[in-house]
Amino acid sequence: MEVFSAEVGPSEPVRIPESVLRRDQARQEELERRRNAKDSQSVSEENAAYFSAAFSAERAAIEELVSSCCSADHEKITNTLEEATLKSQQLQKFLNDSTMFLTQYELRQAQATLQKLQASIAELKPKKKFAFRSRTVTAGSSQQPPAAAASSGSTDKPAGLGTAVDGGAVSATQCGFSNVQNVVLIKRSEEIQQRDVLLSHLTNCKVWLYGSPSTLHIKNVRDCQILSGPVSSSVFVDECTGSTLGFACQQLRTHNTTHTQIYLHVTSRAIIEDCHGLLFAPFNWTYDGMDKDFKVSGLDPERNNWSEVDDFNWLAAGTPSPNWAIIAEPERISSWETAS
Repeated sequence: MEVFSAEVGPSEPVRIPESVLRRDQARQEELERRRNAKDSQSVSEENAAYFSAAFSAERAAIEELVSSCCSADHEKITNTLEEATLKSQQLQKFLNDSTMFLTQYELRQAQATLQKLQASIAELKPKKKFAFRSRTVTAGSSQQPPAAAASSGSTDKPAGLGTAVDGGAVSATQCGFSNVQNVVLIKRSEEIQQRDVLLSHLTNCKVWLYGSPSTLHIKNVRDCQILSGPVSSSVFVDECTGSTLGFACQQLRTHNTTHTQIYLHVTSRAIIEDCHGLLFAPFNWTYDGMDKDFKVSGLDPERNNWSEVDDFNWLAAGTPSPNWAIIAEPERISSWETAS
């Protein structure tokens, strides 16, 4: 044990034990850590307060626009709904960009509010229906349904599946496919660009969407492969089973979905609820013109949080959710043209 005399000559420096220096350094580091934590908390609280005020103001503005549609003429209603839709998309992007400093409760409340706004806008849009464009079979006709794709070497018509160009029972403000099975369904860029796309009640279908939808709704699908170009705002998946999905979007909300693979590019965080058996991998589908569609969508191709998944049924901190997992690299689909 070193002992130091208090009587030290004028030219002899005072030696401080190394253990004392280490303790002082540790104390200084702890003080610095606490200061940084306090500053970080203050910034987070300020950001959350700003978000709450800005979100509430924009929500009120959209609600006012929706309310004004009740007594307006048709042309004014159309223009007002377009403005409300644009504002809701901007509010969605604001929410996506703010997720890093919001609590789970705040995030869920904001998302629920935004979904109600989007639903109220959708209810006011015209509900004009249109039918299948494919050939119709009249009573007594011997004409058969579209034959299964045949030719060898064809990559866009897998054997065993017929081909459809358009679906039915979808409103005029949306486009998509409904109530079909065992077919290949394709939409081109000029058909879906910045429109709401609805895919519902599909079984054993392949769906390829080239272009940039505004939103994408996938509901009641089974044993399907669905691929989409970059979606400007949200993708909503509900009651999907045994399928493979691939898309890029700002936000993903998945409900009541089981045993499904999702190849994902998302700029916020994916959210799942009442789901199990989900598998995630990075989005890797490509086609000519996808770079242009990314620019149209406003998504950042370099920002992908595909592995950041929030399970609203599993809030145990530090313990992975049992309802989803990551697909191992050797098991990921690399060639979509030949994927079964």
